[in-house]
Amino acid sequence: MKNLRMKAARAALDLSQQQLADAVGVSRQTINAIEKGDYNPTIRLCVSICRVLGKTLDDLFWEP
Repeated sequence: MKNLRMKAARAALDLSQQQLADAVGVSRQTINAIEKGDYNPTIRLCVSICRVLGKTLDDLFWEP
């Protein structure tokens, strides 16, 4: 499932995929794969992404 909430949060901060990737220590391709729903990130990576984007795990990764 695509992670449009993560993509929207990243865009709201005017961050590119590369900038987010650099901030959390992964490749741009990893961020792209998460947003496309092709990669299931570790909880550690999820937490790092949330910190950079100022969101909670529920905001970005919890499916209702």
